[in-house]
Formats: sequence, C-alpha cells, structure tokens
Amino acid sequence: MRILFVSAEVTPLAKVGGMADVVGALPKVLRNMGHDVRILMPYYGFLGDKMEVPEEPIWEGTAMYQNFKIYETLLPKSDVPLYLFGHPSFWPRRIYYGDDEDWRFTLFANGTAEFCWNGWKPDIIHCNDWHTGMIPVWMHETPDIKTVFTIHNLAYQGPWRWYLERITWCPWYMEGHNTMAAAVQFADRVTTVSPTYASQIQTPAYGERLDGLMSFIGGKLLGILNGIDMNFYNPANDRYIAQTYNVDTLEKRVANKVALQEEVGFEVNKNTFLVGMVSRLVEQKGLDLMLQVLDRFMAYTDSQFILLGTGDRFYETQMWQIATRYPGRMSVQLLHNDALARRIYAGTDAFLMPSRFEPCGISQLLAMRYGSIPIVRRTGGLVDTVSFHDPINNAGTGYSFDRYEPLDLLTAMIRACEAFRFKDKWHELQKRGMRENFSWDESAYEYIKMYKSMLGLPEEDTEVQKEPELAQ
Repeated sequence: MRILFVSAEVTPLAKVGGMADVVGALPKVLRNMGHDVRILMPYYGFLGDKMEVPEEPIWEGTAMYQNFKIYETLLPKSDVPLYLFGHPSFWPRRIYYGDDEDWRFTLFANGTAEFCWNGWKPDIIHCNDWHTGMIPVWMHETPDIKTVFTIHNLAYQGPWRWYLERITWCPWYMEGHNTMAAAVQFADRVTTVSPTYASQIQTPAYGERLDGLMSFIGGKLLGILNGIDMNFYNPANDRYIAQTYNVDTLEKRVANKVALQEEVGFEVNKNTFLVGMVSRLVEQKGLDLMLQVLDRFMAYTDSQFILLGTGDRFYETQMWQIATRYPGRMSVQLLHNDALARRIYAGTDAFLMPSRFEPCGISQLLAMRYGSIPIVRRTGGLVDTVSFHDPINNAGTGYSFDRYEPLDLLTAMIRACEAFRFKDKWHELQKRGMRENFSWDESAYEYIKMYKSMLGLPEEDTEVQKEPELAQ
C-alpha cells in the first residue's frame, strides 16, 4: 500500500508533543512491513541545522494563490522518504504560534492535496490533528485516495468555518463549524491514540463540545494505542545518560540518579526520593493540581523534584517561585531539551503525570522504559498503559488516582514516597515497568488491518521486521 503521513511535527526534526513521536516512529515500522510509506511535513527554517536538504525541489505547485515547492530527502536514520513543504511562511524558526498560524497550516494542507492529486499519488493519506484537517474534505470526491484522520488532542480544533471560507476553497458539500469538525465527518476512518480516549471523547466531560459529533461518527472511530521506538529510547545504549543499563543490570541505574543530582545542584544522596516531570506547562497536564500540593509535599518530605518544560507564563512563574523556597531540592528547567529529558527518565525514582485529560501520553511510556515509576491520573491513555500497583500480589506498574482533586494527587505522591523506602519491592516494581512492551509492532498491525479494510484488501498475517539496533 502507498501511504502518506502528513503532520506538523515529526521526531527527531520538529517536536512539541507526542504527535511528533508517533509520526517519527510508526512510518518506519509500517515500511519494514513492506509498504511504501512516506511523510510530508512543513520545511521549517531550522531544519537546515538538523539535516541536509537538496537545493532543488522535486515538484512545484500553487495553492491559495501561493507558489510552493516540495523537496525530498530521508527521515534521519531511516529509509523513509520525507517530503518538505517549502513556503516563506514556514521560514521562521518556530513550529507554532504567530498571527499567521491558521493561515499557514491551511496552506500546508491545501498544498498537500495538490501534491497528492498531481505529484505522488498515495492510496491513503494519514492526516494528524487539525493542521491537516481540510485534506479529508478535499479528498471526499477523490474515491481512489482514502483518508485517515488521527486525533492527538481534541482540544485544538483549528480555525472556524467563516475564516476558512475567506482564505481557501470550502466545497459546497462541506459540513462542520471548524476544521476538526469537518475532518472527522469526511475522513474514511477516524482514530485516536488510545482506546480509552476514543470512548471518553464521546462524553461531555472530554468531548470539547464535539461529543455529540463524536458519538455520531462512532462507527468509524477507532482507538489504537501509541507505542514508542524501543531502539531510539533504550537505556542499554542511550548515549545521553551517564550510565547505560537494562532490566538485568538495574543496580547500575543509581549512577544516573547521582549524575542528575549533581547536574541540577541537588544534594547527592541516592536514598533521597527524586521525582521528575517532563511536560508542557498547561492546564491539561494537571499544573493547577500541582500548584496546590507541591509546596506541602516538599515541606513535609525530604524529597527532591525536577521539572522540565515550557508553557503558560503563569505556570512557569508559579513553579519557579516554589523552587526558590527549596534550594538544593527543587529545580525548574524552563526549556526544551531532549537529552536532559532522557537523563530525567533515567535518573528519577518516580515520574509525575497528573493530567486533566491525556489522549495517550508518551512520557509515562518512556519513564517505565527507563525504570522511573509513573504517578498518573487515570484518564485517557494513562488508563491503558499504567496499571495500579498492588504490592501484596506483586502486580501493577505505577501509582494512580481517579478524581481530579489535589488531595488525591498528594495521596498518590505520598504513597510512592513511602514505598520507595522498601528497596526490594521498589526494584521489582521498576522491573515490571521496564519489561512492558510498548513497541509499535502490535499497534502497526492494527493500523494495517484498518488500512486494508478501507481499501477492500484481504487480511493476511504480517510479520514485522525488527529495526536494527542503533549504533552507540
């Protein structure tokens, strides 16, 4: 099958959230399964710093009265063809934000449609979030090109219909008051990144005012759990951490904790409970809960806490102010740094993720991969990936709470802090998490089944070829 993934983010080239990890990993697995899978993304101004791009385009076109160019290269460390959408609106060294965000991503979607009609014609276009939401609308009357639309975060729904009609072509048959609403109606299949989130968005609590529409299109709505690139994120050969290790050499992991404590200026003590958090600082991620309990947790325990991420200025300021009250015990790193994120996964004892809602979440998977115990709220993909720790029966992989209440979060944090004192049980819990298989293999097979059903192809056994180990 010929499959084109279209996305605003692709790891390792441009990443803000988990969508980048999905589009950076899933096409590689699908290509190993024998399919002609390619990726199309914007040609951001900073990409030239990360890879070599040919000077000459392979195709040129016009959309929304704008000329654009398509450049072809390869996704780094893979054989996946990568198309770059070249236009001056993407030259600035940023992915999102700016007054032109709605316009330039609508242009990106329109240019993608032109390329698929007149350039490289796929069997299936796999669209990701509102940035590509108009593609299923335009492809509605092109029966030989099917579309899949994946919802990574329903909260971001794109521009309103009245604005779209001003800047681009809205077919007479188009329905929906914004880009997201139109996309889910006209895509041949709609997927979310976890089964639980697929169910939740059909309810008023999580539907972001589209719950009725999501229930209406429920017959073509499918939840397929995200995975992670098990070779790219591997503590056994990760060159960004101080000491490599695996589930059988877990005792070596403490060297990463000591190195992280030294790096951020904490007291070096391997017996101190060290909690980490790598997140966008927005309400969705539970920052309002954190502000209500973090002071109390730090005051009544001797724990250490490190936060990495950027986001709303209010949350950045509040977290920084709390950190000033606990010098040597709390560090707030307001930046994007993938290498430091890996060291946090490898060096912390527990990983905090108290999300208000979470379509799937990648961070908790990475935390378990590196042996950091997740403390999560039971919502969305966190339900599907983190099982409740039962110390009596030696079951479960993390700590979780149900209600979105400060006391419930604080209780889960205290339970984890107390359990850390019992090192043998804690190491068993770490090993259970590290042995969890969150590779893309099973998920990729589910996507292949869906693609084939769309094209009317018979199902057959598909063997996934494992990717080669990355060089250390």
